[in-house]
Amino acid sequence: MQHRIIVLGAGYTGAIAAGRIARRLHRDDVAITLVNAESDFVERVRMHQLAVGQDLEPRPFSEMFAGTGVELKLAKVTGVDVDRRTVAVVDANGAEELEYDTLVYALGSGWNDQGVPGTAEHAHEIASRPGALRLRERLATLGAGQPVVVVGGGLTGVEFATEIAEARPDLDVTLAARGGLGDWLSPKGRRHLLKVFDKLGITVHEHATVTAVEADRITTADGTSVPAAVTVWTTGFAVHPIAQATTLEVTGTGQIVVDRTMRSVSHPDVYAIGDAAMVMGPGEKPLRMSCASGVPTAWQAADAIAARLTGGKLPTVPLRYFNQCISLGRREGLIQYVTADDRSVGAALTGRLAAVYKELVCKGAAWGVANPTLMPARRRRVVRSQAQAGSAVKAPA
Repeated sequence: MQHRIIVLGAGYTGAIAAGRIARRLHRDDVAITLVNAESDFVERVRMHQLAVGQDLEPRPFSEMFAGTGVELKLAKVTGVDVDRRTVAVVDANGAEELEYDTLVYALGSGWNDQGVPGTAEHAHEIASRPGALRLRERLATLGAGQPVVVVGGGLTGVEFATEIAEARPDLDVTLAARGGLGDWLSPKGRRHLLKVFDKLGITVHEHATVTAVEADRITTADGTSVPAAVTVWTTGFAVHPIAQATTLEVTGTGQIVVDRTMRSVSHPDVYAIGDAAMVMGPGEKPLRMSCASGVPTAWQAADAIAARLTGGKLPTVPLRYFNQCISLGRREGLIQYVTADDRSVGAALTGRLAAVYKELVCKGAAWGVANPTLMPARRRRVVRSQAQAGSAVKAPA
């Protein structure tokens, strides 16, 4: 019998993990199924570009995984039973239950409205392609001078605010940040960020906590009312809720608790990667939800699964940060170099060169997903006793 590996979610982490496992294990020994609701890959780091009207290159999974040994299952995941080792899905033919020996949970995250009144009803999100497309349609209807308010001063908010201000200089763009704009950056990085915001004419409300969203305005904690024909909400992410409905050990926010190999601490036949996992980085600090964090966890999980099934050596590569890559429109960028635990250092790359750097990073990430088995690797045979032992292990008390 083949060892059945199911990967849930085909974002950056899930798609990379599926391809990397296929590259390391002999096809006769494993059946790898990648479950995803959409038929092509979504470059989530480019959703701010899609929202302002730019077209992205289509990347169909049918082409990406052709000949790799990975079977694509186009379906929506509706539940996971980690005690019975089954996944419930719904596709064009109806409901179905899939059985697995090893599960890779990569369902990721969506937007987080933080429970602020009116946000769900009136704000737009760009954490998903449907959300970015809805925002794109709405922005196309705006006339000159109408106000667009971006709530959230993190990387997503900064990238969208600069993108829309550059693409639509006729609009009145405002950003509301809970803290100081770019206060996590080095002095050099923050100076460049403020310079670009000033050049693009973006109004900034710092230390402004938004307490309500209405159809035509936002309100901050100090009572300030800011007009908004469109409000874009970018205050962080919330993980997919399915894991929290299982018997997996999860955090209060629903992230699956894993060890250094991305293996669930409660269910050893389950691995969690990307935003879905609570992963500890340098200094025992949780890794933030990001592509920069997620891709290395996919490598780690894939290599650990291959090692355990073949009797090989477990990976011990540390997970760490090197830089934060920030696009500031199409012509400006900011590369903030950081410590291993993501604290800014003095060095930063700015301007046009930084924009090119960020673009290369985005293209490189997409290339890695689109060419899952191109890099040479020896496909190892599954050791049957290893596979059986892995399936038989019970969760620790």
